[in-house]
Amino acid sequence: MWNKTRFTDLLGISYPIVQGPFGGGLSSVELTTTVANAGGLGSFGMQPYTPEQIIETATTIRKQTNKPFNLNLWVNDRDARLADFDDNDYKTLTALFKPYFDELGLPIPERPQNLGPKYEDQLQAIFEVKPAVFSFVYGIPLANDLEKCRRLGIKTVGTATTVDEAIALEKAGVDAIVATGMEAGGHRVSFLRSAEDSLTGLFALIPQVADAVKIPVIAAGGIADARGIKAALTLGADAVQIGTAFLATTQSNATQDHKDRLFAPDARYTILTKVFTGRLSRGLKNRLTEELKDKGHLMAPYPLQGKFMGHLKAYPATSSSNPDFKSFWAGQSASLLKYKDAKVLIEALVQEMNQLG
Repeated sequence: MWNKTRFTDLLGISYPIVQGPFGGGLSSVELTTTVANAGGLGSFGMQPYTPEQIIETATTIRKQTNKPFNLNLWVNDRDARLADFDDNDYKTLTALFKPYFDELGLPIPERPQNLGPKYEDQLQAIFEVKPAVFSFVYGIPLANDLEKCRRLGIKTVGTATTVDEAIALEKAGVDAIVATGMEAGGHRVSFLRSAEDSLTGLFALIPQVADAVKIPVIAAGGIADARGIKAALTLGADAVQIGTAFLATTQSNATQDHKDRLFAPDARYTILTKVFTGRLSRGLKNRLTEELKDKGHLMAPYPLQGKFMGHLKAYPATSSSNPDFKSFWAGQSASLLKYKDAKVLIEALVQEMNQLG
């Protein structure tokens, strides 16, 4: 049976389908619990949340499901380049974006000082709430932190963009690995080399990772239907992680204009950009990504760039009528999307997989 794999055995879930954990406030309790209750692994991206918010959110999730769920953090949540990004660099950044702020009648913001919660503090909340799964990107937790997860009964899932990263994760003792190809929407979460030097396609990555490690492999990137699931499992994956298709559903916390654009004809046009966060990410093309596509080296380091861009994206007109200044994360298979309800999406995937055999 296609749905009986090492990964489903590891977690005791019905289907080897993982909902991608969305950062940036795009995750929702409703989506996480809908997927979990339907037999997959629901996930929640905790990257922007304080420890107190993590605890509160996990408590709310448990009120709506008794199934396993996954909480996700970013191990490397501050670019090293922050230490060298001085006031002159910030002036260069503001000069680049001044025409856009002027167009909207907005003042150039002062350099943001509050860069958000830190991973080390967030991790303590993970230990407190003890989710079935703790997944992470942009690196590997310290050995003693992984050992504490094992003592607490928390399964750990690391994310690799290359074979070398997968080997490093297995050596660290994680329980499973997400092998994420360059087709995936959102951030390219490389940690051994730069994201630009780690752009391997998923169907080249899966068999290499599967051959290199002995633990379960979860395939992610450009999977939106049963054909993608079938191909990933055939190539050696034990599960799939689906992001964009779940992001587009009613249950996600993406804005309605984001969801609408994922179902629009131009959803087939994605681009890798640093414009919105300072880290390489895949999203739909828009005015900013096109006009600044050769200016990636001028963007502020993460998370400063995202905090700066928040002032531009927060302008009321951008909430629905002006997509020019917003990030619309999307993978390369967005044009394959069909379903707008997460429960219906899983049911359709299961039915199609049963038909494929």
